[in-house]
Parts: sequence; structure tokens; C-alpha cells
Amino acid sequence: MEMNRTLALALASAAAVTAATQAHAGGFYLQEQSVRGTGRAYSGEVADQGVESLWWNPAAIARSPREVYVGAHGIIVDGKTTNTGSTVTYPGGTTVPVGGQSRAYNPIEAGLAPNFAIATPIGDRFAVGLSVAAPYNFTTKYDPRAWTRYDALTTKLNTADIQLTGAMKVNDWLDLGVSADAQYTRARLGSAYPNLSPLLPDARSQLKGDGWNYGWSAGAQAHFDRLTLGASYRSAMDHDLSGDVLVTGLLGPLAAANLAGSGSASFTTPWIATVGGRYRLTDKLTVDAQAQRIGWSQFDAIQVTTPAGPQTLAQNYKDTTSGGVGADYAVTDRLTLRAGVQYDPTPTPDAERTARVPDGDRWLYAVGATAHVTDRMQLEAAVAYIDFQNSDVNHDTTFYAGTPAATTTALRGQVEGAGYVLSMGLRASF
Repeated sequence: MEMNRTLALALASAAAVTAATQAHAGGFYLQEQSVRGTGRAYSGEVADQGVESLWWNPAAIARSPREVYVGAHGIIVDGKTTNTGSTVTYPGGTTVPVGGQSRAYNPIEAGLAPNFAIATPIGDRFAVGLSVAAPYNFTTKYDPRAWTRYDALTTKLNTADIQLTGAMKVNDWLDLGVSADAQYTRARLGSAYPNLSPLLPDARSQLKGDGWNYGWSAGAQAHFDRLTLGASYRSAMDHDLSGDVLVTGLLGPLAAANLAGSGSASFTTPWIATVGGRYRLTDKLTVDAQAQRIGWSQFDAIQVTTPAGPQTLAQNYKDTTSGGVGADYAVTDRLTLRAGVQYDPTPTPDAERTARVPDGDRWLYAVGATAHVTDRMQLEAAVAYIDFQNSDVNHDTTFYAGTPAATTTALRGQVEGAGYVLSMGLRASF
């Protein structure tokens, strides 16, 4: 019975980590929310106007016409994880290397992140908008024989963020905006558990969970002759995830711990403070700059509750600051080109990085364009290259803790790779 209780806690813990940390950006923030933004490496969104900037600043629609936008971002990651000395320690102190495939190629599956936004003015001073985004949207798959299997096999996370916005033109130079967000999260996890001998096959665990979460954002823009400044704050969001766990394949003394049950977890995702500006150097050239302070320290622990009892799991993420610069150049009245570069550090602690979050500091380089197909319709495209700095996996797990069957895995590995973002969108006024 005690072993069953302990295993239930371990599975609920894995559920919480998966739901909270799987997405492809610094930590678990997916910033591909605008094709225009991708093209200049997210360097001017908080200070730009129109529906494409709603994710960064709810004040962005205060002066825009009636608009609708739809975009899609294909994300491809060419990556590799390599075992550098992972071990399993069985009861009695016997330590052996983790067997199986020592390299895993391209574990992060290609994905598509969609976004949609619509806004309309109400009179001369007010506007309302509705936007839908996928801020966390990610899938990783490892081979069942991969060296990562005791930490990660299959991970899938999908989110849909629905944002309702109201904005106001306060005077000739100042705009304000506020938003309310409802976010749906759905996660699925699969991983392996060691039996009590390296000669026995691994057991498997599977998990599904979901939940609704709520937050808000507020922002302002100041418009001068050639300069626009913007600032916004997106609140931290408390998440509650509930779901089902299934464990099969435990043998011998562990067989009683095979189970089908339920668990829940709570955690907090970070606040995001953004500041930026756009300066029109000439009638054709505008330069952009933007910085984000992300409060990842909010994600300090995961609170897990199952019929076996509560547990607190430390995460120890650190706050980060990312920044980008870019430029927009109007070649003609109907064609604008743009480019940018961004630095985005990882919040994951080096001493506790897992194979589920093969994260590292990265540089992003991007180019894009907007073409006016008609007087009311614009076609947008962008391409970005993400250069990941190599990072290390350093993750220890004790299975069946507190029982004579306690088994510890110490995963040690290296992560390297690069990413590509291909974005297409359509924006129209009506």
C-alpha cells in the first residue's frame, strides 16, 4: 500500500511538470503570436498598433481601424540529446549505466502555432478586441529505448488563450488598454519506470490532464512626432490541472503498485513586463527595440495532491530578461521589409535541467515582409532561425522513495540543436 501511495505521488508530480514546462521558447513561453513580430524578432510589438500586437499590449487597438488578423507559425527543431554517463542505482546499491539508445535525434516534433485577432472601434475614443493564441503548444517523442526514458518518452501540451480587450484613446498622445484572459490547458505524458533488475523490461506510465486558468493584462502607448513608446504587464496565472494516471508493467514486489487513479497539481506561470519603442528615422525606415522581464521565479514549486497525500516539488526557475532590436523599411507604398535579432536566455536551472525541457539560451535572427494585396488586405510572411547554445541535462529521480524498493536514476546528457520558424498571415481592415 505504501509503495502504491508513493508511486501515485510520483506520477502526479510528473503530470504537473509536464503541464507546466512543455513549450518551445525560453522556459515554456511560446512567443510566436504575430507574423509581423516574427519578421523583426519581436523587437517592437509593445509599441506597434493594430490587432497583431494585442498579445503584447491591449492598448494597441485604441487607434486602429476595424481589423481582423489570422496567422500560422510552423516550428521545426533540428536537435540532438546525447547520453554522457547516466546511471541507475538499484536497491542494495548496485549502480549500472542506463542502457539503450545513447543519442536521440529530433525529439521535438514539428508543430503549428495559430493565432487570430479581431478589433473594432466604438466611437472616436474606444475600441474592443478579441484574440485567440496558443502560448504553449508542444510535442516531444523519444524512442522507448532512449536514454531519456526514465524522465521523458512522450509529452504533448496544447493551450488556447482567449483574450477579451478594451482600449481607450485618452488624448492626442496617450492610449490605455486592459484585457481579461481565459486559458485552457491540455497535457499528455508518457514515461518509463525501472523494475528492480536491469534484466527486467521497463514499466510504463501514462497521464492525461486538463484545466482552465484565468489572468489579465494592461498596457499603455505614448505617441509623439516620430516616436512611439509602449509598456505592458501580463499577470502571473495560477494553474490547476486534474487528470488520470495509469501504470502498467511493474513486476514482482512492485506489481501491487500498478494502478489507474486520479491526481491534481497546482503551479503558477510567470508574469511578463514588456517595454519598447519604435522611432521613424525617415519616411521609409523605422527602428524597433523591445525588452521583456519574465517573472519565472513564480514557478518556484509545484503543489501535488493525490489520495496518497500532498507533496511540494521545488522547481527553482529564475527570472530572465530578453531583448530584441529590429527595423521596418517601406520599399514602396505596398511593400515593407523587416529584420531583427533577439537574445532569449533560459530560466531553467543548470543543476536541475530535465530531458523534458531541453532548454538553453538562444539567439533568434529573423526577416519578414508585408505586401498590400489590395487597399484593405495585407499578406505577411516571415522566417526566423534560432541558434540554441548547448546545454546539459542534469536530472535525478528516486522511484518508489521511502520503500525498500527505492531506485534512483541520474540522467546526464548534452543538448544541442537549432530551430526554424516559418510564419504566414493575413490582415485586413473592413
